[in-house]
Amino acid sequence: MVVKVGVAGYGVIGQRLADGVALQGDMELVGVADLAPTLSIRAMKEKGMPYDLYLVEGADKTKFDELDIPVAGTFNDLLDKVDIMLDSSPGGVGAKNKELYEEKGVKAVFQGGEANSIADVFFHGYANYEKGLNQNYLKLTSCNTTGLIRAVDCLDRECGGIRKVVITIIRRVADPGDYHRGLTNALQMDKAPSHQAVDLMTIMPHVEATGILVHTPVTHGHIITVVASGKKKISKEMALKAFKGHDRIRVVRIDEGFKGNASFFRYARDLGNPRGDMYEIGLWEDSIVESGDDIVFAINIPQESVTIPETVDGIRAAMGMQAERLFAVAETNKYLGIGKWK
Repeated sequence: MVVKVGVAGYGVIGQRLADGVALQGDMELVGVADLAPTLSIRAMKEKGMPYDLYLVEGADKTKFDELDIPVAGTFNDLLDKVDIMLDSSPGGVGAKNKELYEEKGVKAVFQGGEANSIADVFFHGYANYEKGLNQNYLKLTSCNTTGLIRAVDCLDRECGGIRKVVITIIRRVADPGDYHRGLTNALQMDKAPSHQAVDLMTIMPHVEATGILVHTPVTHGHIITVVASGKKKISKEMALKAFKGHDRIRVVRIDEGFKGNASFFRYARDLGNPRGDMYEIGLWEDSIVESGDDIVFAINIPQESVTIPETVDGIRAAMGMQAERLFAVAETNKYLGIGKWK
């Protein structure tokens, strides 16, 4: 079956969700919805309107008409045409939208900015896919948590189980182009434990997790260091083999030129990836070290695009398109071209 999908909120995440769904051979992107003619909407118009645009309640259609931006209808019109919505609205708006989804009998996948209580299942494509099967409302983990769980789940499944992880997140302060955090020359501490560690335990309750988060005045990606304690000793060779076998983890070395977060962004642009996006997390082979019985490593999180594959996995789970996680993620990866570089 071809699942009909809509996207609410055509911003940093929404435009990437639209592109990701449009690439899926077994899904149809019906349209996107937004409130105002933002730069993202104007860019979509200049690209020839690849997606139909619908206006949410409160939008002023005259502002779109003044810019000759075609409008296909209202948000309710969009909901009448879809099986499932991907809600990437600003935090808190998704909860209001859920009332409309319930009225229309439309399923939805929400992004990490919403409260966990909005969904039936806090979802990750690799770690708990089966829990999302045929559920009405799923919520994705944040960008950092999504990438972190990829790596921890990989070790957990391939290296005999993970007992505990301790993380340090070096967090970009804002996305490229954002100004709401101001201009800073400082590092800022968050209270421990970071929500990413708490969220990991929600998805993987058998793993004890804690961590610290530091905000940094950069924009191109987060870096997370991880100290993982296995149920048995995990050697560097075991960890490296596991990571290299995971299509959404890209193992790199510093000597190749991957010196930091900006290296990944530049490489993605050089590859011709739209907006300089990468779906994979980067993992430095040079960072993998044994510390007693623990294994230590560092990963790069491309915050604007990393959740797109897991969101598409969420569609597959909620709509019951594939019953098993490995079949589901393989389909998502195939259409997004993930792992083709191997």
